[in-house]
Amino acid sequence: MNKGVQLYEGKAKKVFSTEDPEQLIVSYKDDATAFNGLKKGTIVGKGVINNQMSNRLMQMLEKAGVPTHYISELNERETLVKKVEIVPLEVIVRNISAGSFSKRYGVDEGIVFDSPTLEFSYKNDALGDPLINSYHALALKLATREELDQIRDMAFRVNECLKAFWKTCGVTLVDFKLEFGRLSNGKIVLADEISPDTCRLWDSATGEKLDKDRFRRDLGGVEDAYQEIMKRLNEHI
Repeated sequence: MNKGVQLYEGKAKKVFSTEDPEQLIVSYKDDATAFNGLKKGTIVGKGVINNQMSNRLMQMLEKAGVPTHYISELNERETLVKKVEIVPLEVIVRNISAGSFSKRYGVDEGIVFDSPTLEFSYKNDALGDPLINSYHALALKLATREELDQIRDMAFRVNECLKAFWKTCGVTLVDFKLEFGRLSNGKIVLADEISPDTCRLWDSATGEKLDKDRFRRDLGGVEDAYQEIMKRLNEHI
């Protein structure tokens, strides 16, 4: 598959056209940002890890009945995906209190919830990706009621699959962000990525953070954490 013109460049990825109008190439970068782009840096090798981890996890989710945009891995940094119209919602599933949840509601990190929570935020950098509810999403015509129901159901299914998988790796899935897209026929599929950039992953025994929080919070050992989480994934998938 030949790479065409660059269509988009985001904080972590570039997207290119192909000769097939229904397929795109996603190229993962080592650039790192936090706090809506206020903090910037580089995590060496991040693009390779995020590309390969996303692809392996999406293939696992496909087998569990979750449709995704994944087609095939082209090389260590690039993947062929189905073209989608991204639903402008970030879907955040939380199993344990951490990050903005703890800050927003004034609770300690590490509180295990009786059942997972789900949040929507409006994908809009200019507005700072504000939290919204399903009524807001309908009012803004970001998605239909049927699509919101599908997205909610798929997000919880992804959570169950990922939580069980990471447990076998000695890793606790704290929370994560998903994005969904519409294929040309309107079908909703999981898109974007699943990686240490988009998930909080803690070592189950020590509580050590093995994700982007090491970059956000200047904890050091960022590359080591990404490599460790990839090593564990490769050992168990």
